[in-house]
Amino acid sequence: MIKAEYLTKTYGMFTALDNVSFEVEKGEIVGFLGVNGAGKTTTMRILTGFYQPTSGSASIAGYSVTDHPMEVKKRIGYLPESPPLYPEMSVQSYLKFVLELKKVPRKSQNGLLEWAIEKCGLKERRKSIIGNLSKGFRQRVGLAQAVIHRPPVIILDEPTVGLDPIQIIEIRTLIKEFSGEHTVLLSTHVLSEVTATCKRAIIIHRGHIAHEQKIQDLSEKKSLEEVFLEVIAKDMAHEEKKAKLSAVH
Repeated sequence: MIKAEYLTKTYGMFTALDNVSFEVEKGEIVGFLGVNGAGKTTTMRILTGFYQPTSGSASIAGYSVTDHPMEVKKRIGYLPESPPLYPEMSVQSYLKFVLELKKVPRKSQNGLLEWAIEKCGLKERRKSIIGNLSKGFRQRVGLAQAVIHRPPVIILDEPTVGLDPIQIIEIRTLIKEFSGEHTVLLSTHVLSEVTATCKRAIIIHRGHIAHEQKIQDLSEKKSLEEVFLEVIAKDMAHEEKKAKLSAVH
């Protein structure tokens, strides 16, 4: 459902992504895990069509993100780290506006609006002004705008950042409810986020895929924290060795 092949993104002399390849199968919730600056957001923005890769390719539901960007946008729901909300609008009016932006047929809009409001726990806040909501409820509105057209693929960038513990649990529960019907790629630097929500972890470090494993396999052998630290240590040692070899030659 999501496929990245040798994605590379450079900015001048800086390489943000270096031959990144991975796949996410239909109905999976996969955690895209890495420290800040590892390349997570760059990958998300390429997959959603906001950035063009320097080289390599990516596809969503069989459509190339570079060759068929509009077809891709129809099939994804995207929640960036800062939700694209209009604070002066009510929850209901904003979500109706989103339906228009996504060019959802009029005959389907009311049903999808009610589904998203119900799914994201916004029934009691539907007439509230977004700017007056708590951060947790604003995040719910952001999630509602991402899924309101019931896309097969949902891409979430740091969906619980800045939330309190109760809000984090609520958002994680919502995300887990999307498995099966939707394919979810969740970008985060929070280890517990992946173990609590995802079936599989992909670890990205310094712009390349450093490790990939099912969560159930991790829990049987080592914790995700242990694997994560080992991967980063090995990767740093490898980079130092490369640097020394380059210096010699």
